[in-house]
Amino acid sequence: MKNLTQTSSIKEEIILLSEETDRNYWANRLGVSSEVLKSAVRATRSIMLNQITAYLNQRKKKLSIS
Repeated sequence: MKNLTQTSSIKEEIILLSEETDRNYWANRLGVSSEVLKSAVRATRSIMLNQITAYLNQRKKKLSIS
């Protein structure tokens, strides 16, 4: 009998911006406009949800402090 070990894999979500419906979905899900979402993707140079949300949260904190 083989000893099978399961590796825990974290499912990374990718933000797709190519279609307007995709942009609108992600913008609504994150509570931002599609322009802010596109800016976040450009600023982070990433399409990974965790990196985009971290950037948006950091940006929100800086705006609330100012």
